[in-house]
Amino acid sequence: MKKLLVVLLLVALGVGGVLAWRHATAAKQLEESEFLTLYGNVEIRRVSLGFRVGGRLEKIFFEEGDFIRKGQTIAELDKEPYEDAIAAAAAQVDKAQADYERLQSGNRPQEIEQARATVNERDAGLIVLESDLKRATKLIDDKVITPQEFETVVARRDEAIARKKLAEETLNLLIEGYRQEDIAAGKALLSGAQANLKQAQTALADTVLVCPTDGVLLTRVEEVGAVVREGQIVATLSLKDAVWVYVYIPERELGNVVEGMSAEIYTDSRPEKPYIGQIGSVSPEAEFTPKTVQTTELRTNLVFRIRVIVDNPDGGLRQGMPVSVKVKRHNLTPRISRASDVGKPTIP
Repeated sequence: MKKLLVVLLLVALGVGGVLAWRHATAAKQLEESEFLTLYGNVEIRRVSLGFRVGGRLEKIFFEEGDFIRKGQTIAELDKEPYEDAIAAAAAQVDKAQADYERLQSGNRPQEIEQARATVNERDAGLIVLESDLKRATKLIDDKVITPQEFETVVARRDEAIARKKLAEETLNLLIEGYRQEDIAAGKALLSGAQANLKQAQTALADTVLVCPTDGVLLTRVEEVGAVVREGQIVATLSLKDAVWVYVYIPERELGNVVEGMSAEIYTDSRPEKPYIGQIGSVSPEAEFTPKTVQTTELRTNLVFRIRVIVDNPDGGLRQGMPVSVKVKRHNLTPRISRASDVGKPTIP
């Protein structure tokens, strides 16, 4: 009797084990049919940093592997040449400003009074020469002086008239001030000098290399003392937040994924705690396509690249790390009911 009970117990355990195994197998098959597992690698965006101006590299504040926050200074160039350029540009601005103000304010009252005194002086001299000409006219009539002497008196009078007219024109110009064209030209020179000063100030600011976003310093391409050119790479930064995964999907599964789908990213180091992300884009072109696609079997081997964006990346994801991505299948099998519907977009 005891043996029978043992046999029945063993049979029951066997049947239960088989049922459990079949249930687990069915659940696994259901999960595999519902979810799609893709494989790929982590890709972290990098940025090559350099100065917008050239010069001698004076300071580097971080070592390779250091974490740098946005706004922190990574490196600096020797500032002295650019500070000298600012001083020279500032002097040009001061000169142009003074010239422009002089043109706007016109001539000084003392200069105008001096020109008016010159006119009065020329006028007095002309009066004397006019009297000499009257006397010379009487003398030439009485034949007391020669014609040559009379002509000399006339020439002196005419010269005095011209000199007075010149003095009057000079006085009028001083009273009217500078022409509007001259004032506009002075303003333009001042604007040009100010622009040169601003450019010099910008160049000085560009001698400081500031971190554009949070990241890790990958490489120090140049060291202190090196003379670098404008735009030359000085350091390489691995960005903290720009992390995604590239995975590859066979052509036969391409209809099961769409942009915006949620995804779970698994790594070998922490398989129990997946990262959450979403499908950002599906490549419109196949990769590793055979040169000649002839059969259906070959066409199903086409592979398309998918970019999965990681929502909250951390230090656990490294460049090139292999990962597995699991997404829930999305059936997009097109349904065409009649020939007129060919070419029209289908709604899943």
